[in-house]
Amino acid sequence: MMQLKTITPSPPPQPPPGLRLFPSVAAAERTRKFHQFLVLLLTFAAYAAFHASRKPPSIVKAVFSAPVNQTLTSNAAPSPVSDHDPSRSASNGTGWAPFDGPDGPHRLGELDLSFLLAYAIGMYFAGHLGDTVDLRILLTLGMVGSGIFVMLFGLGYFLDLHSFSAFVTIQLLCGLFQSIGWPCVVAVVGNWFGKAKRGLIMGVWNSHTSVGNIIGSVIASSVLGFGWGWSFLLPGFLIMVVAVFVYLFLVVHPENIGFEVSGEDAESNVEGVALVESGKVENGDLMGTEDGEGLVAIGFLDAWRLPNVASFAFCLFFSKLVAYTFLYWLPFYIRNTAVAGVHMSHKTAGILSTIFDIGGVFGGISAGYISDMIEARGATSVIFLLLSIPTLISYRLYGSISMFTNIALMFASGLLVNGPYSLITTAVAADLGTQSMISGSARALATVTAIIDGTGSVGAALGPLLAGYISTRGWNSVFFMLIVSISCAACLLIRVVRNEIKGKLNEGRWLWLSIIDRYS
Repeated sequence: MMQLKTITPSPPPQPPPGLRLFPSVAAAERTRKFHQFLVLLLTFAAYAAFHASRKPPSIVKAVFSAPVNQTLTSNAAPSPVSDHDPSRSASNGTGWAPFDGPDGPHRLGELDLSFLLAYAIGMYFAGHLGDTVDLRILLTLGMVGSGIFVMLFGLGYFLDLHSFSAFVTIQLLCGLFQSIGWPCVVAVVGNWFGKAKRGLIMGVWNSHTSVGNIIGSVIASSVLGFGWGWSFLLPGFLIMVVAVFVYLFLVVHPENIGFEVSGEDAESNVEGVALVESGKVENGDLMGTEDGEGLVAIGFLDAWRLPNVASFAFCLFFSKLVAYTFLYWLPFYIRNTAVAGVHMSHKTAGILSTIFDIGGVFGGISAGYISDMIEARGATSVIFLLLSIPTLISYRLYGSISMFTNIALMFASGLLVNGPYSLITTAVAADLGTQSMISGSARALATVTAIIDGTGSVGAALGPLLAGYISTRGWNSVFFMLIVSISCAACLLIRVVRNEIKGKLNEGRWLWLSIIDRYS
């Protein structure tokens, strides 16, 4: 039997102060569509700012490490780097201790691990904080804290800081604050929107990840020539500016400003408190949905036993491992791999890496649309995963032939790698948490989201670390690791796809029987 736990709900959050300070916004207070648009805009901007502030470490990797390490390049001899490359002069062309030298890639991988491990652990507690604190306040706190520690990392350049432990400590604390973002933004969106066309809507909205990566890459790369510290200061300042707008205008729940909860929204509110509140763990249970006088939730271990939860959770582990390896190492790879016999500058490599994220935008949207159309999330994910294998092989083998092939294959890789990652973290998590077999409906969404996203975040932490160590053996070894990971992710969904196919065949058989019965 599934063990349910009842708790007393927290008091509803108050309306944001911006509605009182700005009469023009207050005048639109009774327009539900206006506030739905505002919620989408603010949550999109907030999480895009989170991801923009995560990009600087990947942009400055090539500056931190010794320039154009021959052991990390392809077999082609590196061509001379232009003396006009300002980012080389910013680092004196010798790297930045303690990340220079032969062990530099190892230290960089460990730095990524410190951030992502803190992020993964924080995910399991951020949702629980949302029960006791206004989500608007909590999200603002997470954004301001992230901005402070991103800027502190950048100050290491101006203070001539070379302590590895200091950099790791900053990344650990930054990861904890960053973990607050996802539970909060998805919770708010879930409060305002129902289930219709979930795959497409969440696919479009989830493009904030790629948009944030693009913004962060462009900003960090553009100011790299003035010193790598500026690549952290500007994204850190950006997320703090967006936090001001979130604090002033984000309405957490329709009821906070007098809107009644419709039938569809009442069902989605169950999801909203958590597609939600990734990580509401307390004594092994996760707190979930409103039911009468309290909240009822399924046990944490019971949620693991729900159909397909473990399969998608471990699939996301490997999918996110691949996606975050590209997130943290792609600019470094581009910088150290000759394209048409020429090595690019740090700035050009950082900006060019945004092509992968642009492909990711289209990947998330197309995966959501296709999964809605064929009503098979597992099959859609497997199709994308299998197609990504030959695409990554082609990118490694032929991406250096010309700039055109590099851009085309990088775009295709981003589309196919990020498609399943986006789909599983949003629509799949919602589907699995609201299965009809769960008594009372929607009893496990918060728990299931914590399991899937938390497990995926562990993979995200391991991917960049492994890439840092394996890259010293050559980039062929890194791509081999990525292909093995994608293959594992696809294999984990074989049973899911088989059940989806059986379900479609049964639906077709019943349809034909009903037609025959009708006209016989």
